[in-house]
Amino acid sequence: MTETTATAVSLGPSGLVLDGGERVRLCASLFYFRVPRESWPSRLAAVRASGYDLVDVYVPWNFHEIAPGRWDFEGRRDVAAFLDLAHAVGLKVVARPGPYICSEWDGGALPAWLALEEGLRLRQHEPRYLAHVEAWFDRILPLLAAREHGRGGAVVAVQLENELDFFDCEDRAGYVGRLRDLALRHGIGVPLVACAGQGDLTGATGDVDGVVPAVNFYPDDRSPFVEPEVRRYADLTARRRLPLLVTETNRRHATLRRLVVSGAKVVAPYLQASGYDFGWTPSVGNWGDPGGFMSHDYDFGGYLDPVGAPRPEHAEARVLSAVLRTLGPALARATPEAAPGAYTTDVATSASPSRLVLDGGGELLGVPNLTEEWGTVTLPAPAEGDAARSMPASENGSAPVAEDGSVTVPLPPASCLLVLRDLPLAGFGLPGTLRLTTADLVGAGPDGLTLSARGTSALVLDAVEAVETLDRGTRSAWRRAATPGAAASAELAAPAPGTPVRTTLTAAGATWPVIVLHPDDVGEASATAPTGSDPTVVETATRLDLATRTGTTTRHDLPPSSEALGVFRGRTHYGADIGGLAELLLQGTSDIADLTLDDDARPALARFGATTLVPVAGARRLEATVETWGHANFDDVRLPALRMGSLRGIGRVWSVTGRTDVSALWEVTGPGTWPGDPAPLRGLAGWSSTRAGTPVTYRRGLPTDGASHHALRLDGLDGPADVAVDGVTHLVTADEPWLTLAPGEGSDVAVTVPHRPGAALRAELLRLEPVRGWDVEPQPDDALLALAATAATGERVRLPLDLAPGDEAWFDVEVPTGGLSLRLEGRQIRVSAFAAGELLGRVWLDDPARPRFTGGDSTRIWLPAAWNTGAVRFMVRATRGEESPQLGRVRATAVSE
Repeated sequence: MTETTATAVSLGPSGLVLDGGERVRLCASLFYFRVPRESWPSRLAAVRASGYDLVDVYVPWNFHEIAPGRWDFEGRRDVAAFLDLAHAVGLKVVARPGPYICSEWDGGALPAWLALEEGLRLRQHEPRYLAHVEAWFDRILPLLAAREHGRGGAVVAVQLENELDFFDCEDRAGYVGRLRDLALRHGIGVPLVACAGQGDLTGATGDVDGVVPAVNFYPDDRSPFVEPEVRRYADLTARRRLPLLVTETNRRHATLRRLVVSGAKVVAPYLQASGYDFGWTPSVGNWGDPGGFMSHDYDFGGYLDPVGAPRPEHAEARVLSAVLRTLGPALARATPEAAPGAYTTDVATSASPSRLVLDGGGELLGVPNLTEEWGTVTLPAPAEGDAARSMPASENGSAPVAEDGSVTVPLPPASCLLVLRDLPLAGFGLPGTLRLTTADLVGAGPDGLTLSARGTSALVLDAVEAVETLDRGTRSAWRRAATPGAAASAELAAPAPGTPVRTTLTAAGATWPVIVLHPDDVGEASATAPTGSDPTVVETATRLDLATRTGTTTRHDLPPSSEALGVFRGRTHYGADIGGLAELLLQGTSDIADLTLDDDARPALARFGATTLVPVAGARRLEATVETWGHANFDDVRLPALRMGSLRGIGRVWSVTGRTDVSALWEVTGPGTWPGDPAPLRGLAGWSSTRAGTPVTYRRGLPTDGASHHALRLDGLDGPADVAVDGVTHLVTADEPWLTLAPGEGSDVAVTVPHRPGAALRAELLRLEPVRGWDVEPQPDDALLALAATAATGERVRLPLDLAPGDEAWFDVEVPTGGLSLRLEGRQIRVSAFAAGELLGRVWLDDPARPRFTGGDSTRIWLPAAWNTGAVRFMVRATRGEESPQLGRVRATAVSE
């Protein structure tokens, strides 16, 4: 660690300390690769206006190494320029260069061609993989090191890897240790962190020295158990003399407040600044039942929408930022604890509330309302309640203190009230003690107190400075000095936007000017206004005399993967003669396959590589166009194309030359089944036992011919099964109930499934022969972009326009100027939209074959103002489904960016 960096940035119990400044910090995710370069300044300014002073920035490896050894750090890939802009607006950066980032990004940023290298194992302490990682780190780490805080830049931490505890890494210490060594070799002097995706700190870091564990925490916003779980993480990190860094979490500031009062020192909601995936960069998989396509619109409801317009949470961000800034080091040094009995409410709230014992005196209590309805909260009298009972009302408000010393105030829906007690005010240049406030303290100084609230709030001030000592019997009990007549209290009315509530409280010669702001009036709102204009309806287009592919093919014996042809993004076209064949078995076909038998277009396949039977009797020729939506960003074993490192294309194509039912004549064996000797023969999964749920093994030899490939299909699975073939165990799932057997395999097959009374499985053995002789045309992204930029003329047509299944054509559509949100009407079509040399995005309209989409709005295409030349080029593919394909009108809505 360099001396300048070490003195400028440190991690300790109080959090991420910059230039000696201790603060609980809020961090927004903001990704340069999801925002046009022309929009970087406005997006950074909108984040800075929220009061957040950190941004976390993923740096995707495959965004910069766009082909093996072909690097690009120019234009909107100029990450150095982005980091410099962040520094210029006063933001600090947590840089996250991976090598794996997840982020619902194509392959989690791991280049697709890595899977082509035999023996290479992703995210492992393995020489071939690490050699590629080293080449990436050699490019990116010097760029980050040169821009560290303390060296005149923005970078204050570097994250290594991402949620490694989700992945079966065989040698975590060796792998993370190697990444650490590469970072140190390149002069990284800021703290190195590694985040746990499911709370396994050791699983994320390997317990490697010099790598700080952090937590990604995604609770249900309505969960009553957030506080105790976060306190546990805070305790685990405190034992290491480290702060709790929550490097990813939910967006709602009600939830973020709960994290703060439970001990988090850095809170980084993912994704406050939404974005948009241009090009062929969304991933597949993500979450689901199973699978899904990530939409180009990358949005999880953050305080900035994908085009940069602020949402209501932007105001909540400014309020919480102001609270953290006002309480400063006292809050950063605070210790969390459970607060049983601290309040009562008439709505659902935390099962175990948290409070922070502030350094220098006072406490901050969190009161969540987990419902969408207004409620009330009653705070009991403080430990020394006699003084509270003697407090008079101020001249400008009624006393909020009841006879028993309790205080009752409204509790807004979906909120977390931060109740501040017994805060000494001398450090702000004010007299006495802030005994209690249920409004947010967003500012304090010699001129008075600035509060913020949505509803009515209570304020109690004491002219006497608190003398506080820790009761040895109970950590949470603080003794307060009380002087009758020295306190003033007020019930403060709810402010309206633009109309603050002002009052002055006085007691025993002390005076406190007070202003209460509506949250919308705290800080400076983002200058970007939300969208709202009526859309322009476009009813004409020009159908271009321009081919959608060259038609130039090369011959291959077996169909290669797209990646083997250099198609890491884009699509691949396959053709083969199939005359005389009756049925094909497709394995690993992904992501979207459009099949045509002779001139008959079939429904699209988008099944994440699941094995598929295709009847082809009577057809002479198979043509297939296979488009890559994206590579899996998560490692999901349930379907082939959801595995990390899985390849794209048509996969393996077999002719089915025979079928045999093998559901019967299975020996029942294995522990817990009580079979006799010799073992009984039963149908597969047909053994009866009282031991429901106990694994039962069924064994037999299969009638393979020793020369052909075969496929075993298990129908009726409702979960995973272990299938051992000649002693080698494979996982078969309900989503992919197939297992391929090479020639000579299958003499001993053992199927192990949990016993379900009354259950039975059907097993079928298919004999296979590979389909040979393929004509293949690769069409990578740069070839498609070149076609999209080709000058062409055509015929003017009116929309809506009927198309035939299998039709594919280019259309030019004139649109209004400025930034636009484009929505297409129609059915049974897929549309890729191009402008300014970029793929803007892809939509798939009303098709039974369409998979589930996750993320943001899958029907929207964003045309940034800087890229709008007055026209958008569409490549339209008509699909077969329940209705005839139709390209409908285009609705263009102006957006402010």
